[in-house]
Amino acid sequence: MFDIRRLFHVNRTVLGVIIAIVFIGLVTLFSAANGSIHPWVIKQLLRFLLGLIIFGVIVASDSRWWSQHAYSIYAVVLVMLILVELMGFVGMGAQRWLDLYIFNLQPSELMRVALILALARYFSFLEAEEVQRFKNLILPLMLICVPMLLAMRQPDLGTAILLLSSGLAIFFVSGVPWWFFTAGFVTVICAVPILWNFLYDYQKKRILVFLNPESDPTHAGYHISQSKIALGSGGFTGKGWLKGTQSHLNFLPEKQTDFIFTMFAEEFGLIGCLIVISLFCILFFWGYTVADHTRSKFGKLVAIGITTTLFLYVFINIAMVMGLLPVVGVPLPFMSYGGTAMITLMLSMGLLSSISIPRVRKGIRS
Repeated sequence: MFDIRRLFHVNRTVLGVIIAIVFIGLVTLFSAANGSIHPWVIKQLLRFLLGLIIFGVIVASDSRWWSQHAYSIYAVVLVMLILVELMGFVGMGAQRWLDLYIFNLQPSELMRVALILALARYFSFLEAEEVQRFKNLILPLMLICVPMLLAMRQPDLGTAILLLSSGLAIFFVSGVPWWFFTAGFVTVICAVPILWNFLYDYQKKRILVFLNPESDPTHAGYHISQSKIALGSGGFTGKGWLKGTQSHLNFLPEKQTDFIFTMFAEEFGLIGCLIVISLFCILFFWGYTVADHTRSKFGKLVAIGITTTLFLYVFINIAMVMGLLPVVGVPLPFMSYGGTAMITLMLSMGLLSSISIPRVRKGIRS
């Protein structure tokens, strides 16, 4: 199962890009804490170091092991999601965490990887003609819908959307016919009036504010209004590290999590933003390249699922803080403060790296 020699074949450029993004996040968190490593920097650094260990363990493992245990992993994480519903820790108005006494665990983050593994396992054993039959799509649809509904109850609309999106990406690559997506889209459009009634009041307000930003600038629209001001005030080169007025005067809310890109933009400007986006683009390109070159169908689907999820996280977060999408509480990968998110991201990158490295036998890569 494990081969330590695989660690020597890790793509150093990709690892360097990940470290660079994490470093930029730590620098921004240091500024968010007014020039202190407490309370965010030191914790985030420790989580990243733990994530590096997990990354190494997964790289050293054979991706076939993950295929064999994909359903078991999914089942364990699903049980944790159900436990959140029954005895979850409530924080910031949401019930999303399990209190493990040593740290708080957010199972919905782990489900992003577990769902990808389960779907990849399922579709990797189906022939092309079998994917065309609707009866063979019922089980994977259930694999998506159950955790998505549990995430929405927490409430965590952002994660629910990402679970659905990454699942549909695997459906598409697996060869699911176009009529399935068309029918699904039409069904969702027709069900919008019904789905609207299941949204929480604050979620409805966020959508209405997105459609009309000036309707409630001091309450529901406060976050995005302040975010736009901070983004614009950064200009081309930014105000300088530790000199962001909107954030340091506490006009910018959630500057250490969902709106960390805004804080970074205010201090480092458009140039800094383009550098960060370029670093993420390197990860996207690498992820899809891994998917294109791997000979394993399971590995291809996992690589596409992980890379697409990473892309959606980055896209939704940046579009959200710019006012191009409603605020749905999606963090920026590797930069936003968060323990389970960092561990899950390093686990995902470890899986991608493991897939990209051929098996090593007697000194020969095969």
